Amino acid sequence: MTVGVLLVSHNNIGTELINTARQMLSCCPLPTKVLSIATMDSPEAIRLELDDDLKNLDQGNGILILTDMFGSTPSNIACAVSDRDDIRVVSGLNLPMLVRVLNYPALDLDELEHKALSGGQEGVVRCHHSGYSRK
Repeated sequence: MTVGVLLVSHNNIGTELINTARQMLSCCPLPTKVLSIATMDSPEAIRLELDDDLKNLDQGNGILILTDMFGSTPSNIACAVSDRDDIRVVSGLNLPMLVRVLNYPALDLDELEHKALSGGQEGVVRCHHSGYSRK
């Protein structure tokens, strides 16, 4: 059994990120689902869809939810279930974060949450003519 990964994002951000990660890795080693939220979507309807996605992803080892921006509707909807012991929510979804998570499919939920945080943070660098630096 493995941890499920749910991307909750505005519009098609999550879909594009998971498609890109799959191309880079030539596979998707963890069960994943994307919940895309449009401006006109009803928060109540999205919450029902979220509950269904969580049930479908749950293989007994928890679910890591990655959202695109803290304080936004996708993040707020995801945070509404963050009180569950089998769910972790990390905001600030970016491609390095997602690839880092997918590269460690054998890790448990707490370890994957840590990988998501470190991947997202370490993926932000400042490029300049003599190389790069982390900020």
